[in-house]
Amino acid sequence: MPETRYDVIGIGNAIVDIVARTDDAFLESEGLAKSAMSLINAEQAAQLYSRIGSAVECSGGSAANTIAGLASLGGRGAFVGKVRDDQLGEVFRHDINAIGVSFKTAAATSGPQTATSMVLVTPDAQRTMQTYLGACVDLGPNDIDEDEIAGAQITYLEGYLWDPPEAKKAFLKAAEISHAAGRDVSLSLSDPFCVDRHRDDFLDLAEHHVDILFANEDEIISLYQVDNFDQALQAVRRHCRVAALTRSEKGSVVVSGEEIHIVDAAPVGEVVDTTGAGDAYAAGFLFGITRGDNLATAARIGGIAAAEAISHLGARPEVELRQLIDDQFG
Repeated sequence: MPETRYDVIGIGNAIVDIVARTDDAFLESEGLAKSAMSLINAEQAAQLYSRIGSAVECSGGSAANTIAGLASLGGRGAFVGKVRDDQLGEVFRHDINAIGVSFKTAAATSGPQTATSMVLVTPDAQRTMQTYLGACVDLGPNDIDEDEIAGAQITYLEGYLWDPPEAKKAFLKAAEISHAAGRDVSLSLSDPFCVDRHRDDFLDLAEHHVDILFANEDEIISLYQVDNFDQALQAVRRHCRVAALTRSEKGSVVVSGEEIHIVDAAPVGEVVDTTGAGDAYAAGFLFGITRGDNLATAARIGGIAAAEAISHLGARPEVELRQLIDDQFG
C-alpha cells in the first residue's frame, strides 16, 4: 500500500461563499426554495448579488469546508477543486493554503470565473444557497492525481459533484484509484434536491462504491423514498459499510451492519447559522476514524465540530477545533 500522505483528500466545488442575513419575505419575493441549494447562472448571480445588501465573503464549498475542519482538528488534509486565475480564485487558494491544506489543482486560464454561492441566512438560522458553479464545471479526470489519491487514507466526495458531467468522471476516477490502493471512499449526499436529481446514481454509489456515507435526515429519506427516518435507516444499513446520519438537534445515528450508535447533539449556546453544519460533522467524524477511534467517538467529535459551526455566521471554524476536542476528551 502507498505511503499515507494525507488523512483525507476532499474533492468538490471550489466556491467563495457570500453570506448575508435576510428574511423569509425576501426569499418569497425572489422565488427561492428555502433551506435548499439551487444552481443559477452568471447573470442571475449578478442580479441577486445586487439585491442582498451587505455580505461577508469567505472561501467555501462543501468538501473544502470539511477539509478545513479536518485541518483545524489537527488532521492532514488535501483538496481538489477548480478555480479560475482571477481575484476570487486567488482568495480561495490563499485561504485554504493558509490553514495548512494542500491544494495543487491548476487554475483555469479561460472560461467561467471562480464559483460563488450566495448563502442567505434567515432569523431561524436556516440557510438558502444560490450557487453559480463557474469554473467548478471544468473540474475533470485530468485534475485527479493518482499518487495524491492513493496517498490518502480516505477520499471524500461531495454529492454536488454529480451535477457537472466532467466532475462526475473525476469523481469516479478518484473512487477507483482509492479502492485500488486499498483505501476508503466517503460520500456526502449534500442536499435533498441533489438527491432528487441523481437518486438512481446515488443508490448505486452507496451500494457499490462508497464505504462511508454521510447524509442528514431529509437526504436519507429522499434517497430511499420512504416515509420516515427509521425506514431509511434500515435501508441504508444494507448498502454501505458505514452510514453517519445527522438529525439536527437530535444528534446523529451511525450504523454499520448490526452496529448502531445514537449520539446526542453537542450543546450550543445559540444557533446562529446552520451553514456548514454537515460539513463540520463530516470533518470530525473522518478525523476520528483516521486516528483509530470507534464509531461512537467519531460521531461525538463530529457533533462537537458541528456545534461550533452553527454558533457563528459562516461555515469555517472560528476557533481551533483541536482545542475543543482536547477539552472534551482530555
